[in-house]
Amino acid sequence: MAAEKKQTVSVNSRYNASMTREQFLFHEMRITAKLLNDGLTDEDVINKVITENLFQYPTERQIKNIAHACIKRLNSLDDRILVYAVATQSSEVAKQICLYSMMKYYRLVWDFMITVIGNKYKQQDFSFSKIDLNAFFMRLQEQDNNVATWTESTVKKLKQVIMRTLVENSYLDNTKSDHLNPVMIYSILENSIRNSGDTAALSAFNCL
Repeated sequence: MAAEKKQTVSVNSRYNASMTREQFLFHEMRITAKLLNDGLTDEDVINKVITENLFQYPTERQIKNIAHACIKRLNSLDDRILVYAVATQSSEVAKQICLYSMMKYYRLVWDFMITVIGNKYKQQDFSFSKIDLNAFFMRLQEQDNNVATWTESTVKKLKQVIMRTLVENSYLDNTKSDHLNPVMIYSILENSIRNSGDTAALSAFNCL
């Protein structure tokens, strides 16, 4: 009976911890976007990535899982222009779009980027520390029964992924930084967000 209840909670939860093994994946996202841009189907992309070991991972299972994750993130953008940009634009532009794809695909990243990062930009509060991360996860654990079951190790890994993602996108200079940098949104992403009516996401990119 207890097992059934736990499964129901997990299914109904908006959050999952799969990001612990998937990371930011910019290199992999860029490769996947190029293949999709070439007209390959999702299945063809996965087969090509596995056959040619384009991600340079040690096992086929790992390659397949990451390829699936990249495709799901890119598909969550629901905008072929953004997928094309990930494949062809500068690293800075492509990384910002990849961050947005993480926000779209993982509710955890969406909530963090808007409720923590976005709110700091709105308040012109550029301070940042592990306290902000800890407070965010404490709130989630109080609000969501599934998140409350995550182990300390899982939460620690998720925090590490978020921190590295912030560094990768120049929000932080490094993982020990104590302040946020005032990032600027690229027009291609801003236009897509506004056209989709997803304007709540703009604050995460210091677009107020």
